[in-house]
Amino acid sequence: MQRRACLAAVGTALSTSLAGCSSVLSAFDDDPCGGEECHIGMNRTEFTPAVYEVSAGDTVVWKNTSEADHTVTAYESGIPDEAEYFASGGYESQAAAYEAWEDRGGRLGTRDTFEHTFEVPGTYEYFCIPHEGAEMIGEIVVE
Repeated sequence: MQRRACLAAVGTALSTSLAGCSSVLSAFDDDPCGGEECHIGMNRTEFTPAVYEVSAGDTVVWKNTSEADHTVTAYESGIPDEAEYFASGGYESQAAAYEAWEDRGGRLGTRDTFEHTFEVPGTYEYFCIPHEGAEMIGEIVVE
């Protein structure tokens, strides 16, 4: 009887330690860029990471790491006053980006990338037009 109790305890301890290993491995799986040349990935309805910090003058690269179409579109009211507006497709305003999306303008297909250089310190809020209703939003913090 003692042998069975010992084996049960060892089995429980082994299961617990392996569960810990799998959670460590899954933490690495949370990097949608997988070591590739991007900083922010896009899954079905979120930017990963949702908040990204950079220094003034740094370029950020987004990559569509999902099968859905996405955009990277700044909220005009969510960027510093002196900052340059940004949107995939090169639109100069949020209204222009919305209008272009009617014909899929600014679309980032699977594995497509978009980059923007942030010159002005501050907080920049952005979103994905087709998934705005699902609250696919992100934030860049520029120091």
